[in-house]
Amino acid sequence: MMFKTTLAALALGATALTSTAALAQDWRSELPVLRVGLLGGENDADRLRDNACLEEDLEALLGIPVDLFPAPDYAGVMQGLLADQLDYAQLGASAYAGIYLQDPEAVEPLFVSAESDGSTGYFAVMYTRADSGIASLEDMAGRSLAFADPNSTSGYLVPQAELTRQGIDIGSYFSETGFGGGHEQAVVAVLNGQYDAGVTWVSGVGDPAEGYTRGNLRSMIDNGLLNMADLRIIWQSSQIPNGPIVVRQGIPEEARTIIVDYLDSLLQDDPACYYAVTAGEGQGFVAVDHSFFEPVVEMRRMQTESR
Repeated sequence: MMFKTTLAALALGATALTSTAALAQDWRSELPVLRVGLLGGENDADRLRDNACLEEDLEALLGIPVDLFPAPDYAGVMQGLLADQLDYAQLGASAYAGIYLQDPEAVEPLFVSAESDGSTGYFAVMYTRADSGIASLEDMAGRSLAFADPNSTSGYLVPQAELTRQGIDIGSYFSETGFGGGHEQAVVAVLNGQYDAGVTWVSGVGDPAEGYTRGNLRSMIDNGLLNMADLRIIWQSSQIPNGPIVVRQGIPEEARTIIVDYLDSLLQDDPACYYAVTAGEGQGFVAVDHSFFEPVVEMRRMQTESR
């Protein structure tokens, strides 16, 4: 396969560069293992399987072990990055904002995924069971709503903010709100009748009947956990900036360069791996910096101050 040939060449190149710097301190002594945090939201087996190609490829390129750490929720990955216990993660925009507000120097955003139409944003949607009789947001008055995770952009921050701007008092409009424990778990809770509706993330591109081109619903369909005929989407947010792949600020520059080069060509070199790690179709990774997330940072700052 062309990708494996390219990967081998890159690995040889990285080894050669390391050899020429043999008299200097090897950066691998500073980074003996790359610790990758995986956000909560789906079961551990699926997360580990989807990221197995990332683990294998980066081990070959970096020449060090790569360990995957599936956290039970978003906060676990955020705290791991803040405590220098993780080196790499793919975050939602709100999780990134939460880290930045605690320590602006903790992580560096590298890339976001481009959707299949080239856009760099996605949407929050509210869904119900297709047989619930709920066909609109107005029908949700007096019904229960499951958010996904308190650190999720589409699963809490944006729906909470946009519904409030629409004049909905979340505490009184819904009979009950709670957190499902992640995007996948919230969908399951709605399907099982524990909540009347939930919120999750979708690309907003492609056929809704197929779970769109990318997102939690698409992943659940791919994993055999969902039939979209069982759900009805009743509300959609404005567009949200896609979440970043970040690295710890103190990571050695040599390792950062290898990671950036790998991600930059991943779609071209190994489309199946790109699909797995990004939860669906897209046009590759787009380089970003902190400025891309400033609106979400401000939204999260305002939410924190209003508590």
